[in-house]
Amino acid sequence: MSQEADKLMSEADALCLRKGLRLTPTRRRVLELIVQSPGGAKAYDLLDALTAENPSARPPTIYRAIDFLLSNGLIHRIESLNAYVSCTCPEHAQAYQLLICKNCGDVQELHEENLDSQLETAAWDQGFQVLRKTIEVHGICHTCQQETVF
Repeated sequence: MSQEADKLMSEADALCLRKGLRLTPTRRRVLELIVQSPGGAKAYDLLDALTAENPSARPPTIYRAIDFLLSNGLIHRIESLNAYVSCTCPEHAQAYQLLICKNCGDVQELHEENLDSQLETAAWDQGFQVLRKTIEVHGICHTCQQETVF
């Protein structure tokens, strides 16, 4: 694993320890697979990888692990791609935005709390109760822009 992946796994261990959560071997492996997939991992790709290591793995195994990781802020769901990415900052798990490169698939996580606050206020002003929000911005990352000649 890369240094960044090791750092994310260490942060996940620390968060689980602080919260008294159990990062089972299966949950840990699913998180490792997601961390190693910077552009996002789909559930059935995760299942294929896990099944290669453990033939008894089934869809409920993956979905239970994903639910645990999502509910504890360790991963995010990319709604538009039906995929999952690791969370780079679990303490901001509720106030984040995702920048998704259409060329390389890289996903960057932002924490623009003013944007989040403005959206909450605008919804409140309309009498709307926000239960969940996902802000995804699709475009071309800086690296791909530098590589592309216009």
